[in-house]
Amino acid sequence: MMKKIILFVVVSMFASVVMAQPIKVMLVTGGHSFDTLQFFQLFDRMPEIEYEHFAQPNANKAIANGIADDFDVLVFYDMWNKITRDEKAAYIRLTKEGKPFLFLHHSLVSYQNWPAFEEIVGGRYVEQSRKVPEEEWSEYEHDMWVYCSIENYTPVTAGFRELRFFDEVYNNIRISDNVRPLLRTRHPKSAEYVAWENRYNASAIVYIQPGHDKRTYETDEYRKLLFQAIQYLNTFNK
Repeated sequence: MMKKIILFVVVSMFASVVMAQPIKVMLVTGGHSFDTLQFFQLFDRMPEIEYEHFAQPNANKAIANGIADDFDVLVFYDMWNKITRDEKAAYIRLTKEGKPFLFLHHSLVSYQNWPAFEEIVGGRYVEQSRKVPEEEWSEYEHDMWVYCSIENYTPVTAGFRELRFFDEVYNNIRISDNVRPLLRTRHPKSAEYVAWENRYNASAIVYIQPGHDKRTYETDEYRKLLFQAIQYLNTFNK
């Protein structure tokens, strides 16, 4: 009887330790300036996660070398265009293996000449280019009050009725018909949807457009939104 009790206690303690394990996040930046101190403080204030920062181009090199395999969720806050064939292949491999991705704000602008990246994220901010008709160019506007309603209640949007951010808006962006919209705004200078969930191969992907600077990073609502997105995506980690 005593052996059974001891075994039960040991198993319970082991289960508690496993449950308490932090979510390991690979945090990628580069290619765009940001309020560095406040951005990292945003993640420092999430005790349930453990993150390691990788700046581009070293981030893509690390992904190509298999470093991303050691993380539960990949979070991108970069705006980067240079990517090699091997690095592209590494991204695709991760999606086939079901690695979850969270893309934030200007990461929507990345890899303008890589069509598969738009399919991964579920959308694209189209930069001005001679190769693209002018009517397809996306637009941005700084310092806007953006009111967001919940389009679909999921673990990402749980607990919210409405969110408000003083942020940058994007308009005339491409959004796939296959995404599941999460946040919607009626702001006249913004795209209708400012957050969505997508699927690509076996991966779950979330994109959240707000997050330009410290005025958004430092709000409780934004921190809760990001943490719930990371928590949710971690449930898909294989």
